[in-house]
Amino acid sequence: MNITFKLFATLQDYLPAEAKKTNALSLELAETTTVAQIIERFGLPQKLVHLVLIDGAFVPPAERSSRLLRQGETLSIWPPVAGG
Repeated sequence: MNITFKLFATLQDYLPAEAKKTNALSLELAETTTVAQIIERFGLPQKLVHLVLIDGAFVPPAERSSRLLRQGETLSIWPPVAGG
C-alpha cells in the first residue's frame, strides 16, 4: 500500500534530502504497518513527536502502536511548538 508521510518544522531534518522541499514523502508499506513503526523507522525522538495526524484526525500517543495505516492516507507529524 502507499501513504504520504509528512514532517513539519524541525522534524523535516529527518526526511531524505529529496523530500525536504515539499516536506512530504511517498512510502510503500506493508498492510500491517503502524504509526509507531514509521516513527521508529525514521528515528524520530519521542520527545519531538508531539502532534500526530492521519488525514487531519489526531492519533493519541496510546493508539500509535496499534493504529494501522491504510492505503492513500496521509500521516503528518509536528514537534512541540512555542509561540507568543
